[in-house]
Amino acid sequence: MEPLLVDRLLQISDLFQKDMARAFEGTGLTPARVHLLWVLQHAGASTQQALARLCEVTPRNITGLVDALEASGHVRRTPHPTDRRAVLVELTPTAVETMTRMQEEHARLDATLVQAIAPEDRAAVERGVSALAAHLESLVAAASAESRNTP
Repeated sequence: MEPLLVDRLLQISDLFQKDMARAFEGTGLTPARVHLLWVLQHAGASTQQALARLCEVTPRNITGLVDALEASGHVRRTPHPTDRRAVLVELTPTAVETMTRMQEEHARLDATLVQAIAPEDRAAVERGVSALAAHLESLVAAASAESRNTP
């Protein structure tokens, strides 16, 4: 009996998590810290309040993540240029280098994974994966909204 599609997706998710843990072993970079670095890479320097929203965590969690990444030399806090009460969090050159290397590794992995698919099937697989991701995102959003509205 063939595994269900959801079982294959869970297997892929697990393999990605294991590979990420291997790649960052010994660096002190946890999945949550890497996610914050990724958000900063794409959003640019941001306040901790904005980062909490983007990462969908509490301000307290962001403070802990930023503290740890600042201690490891991946981010720095700088004064906000227009709001004296606010502080911006930005990547250090070390983190930019780490994130650039990660993006290069992702591009290589992407190319390797695409090679596993017959050329005539690639467009269909990409459409299918995109449709699955979009539908799952809408299911999660709906479930989240429902749980917020349930007393």
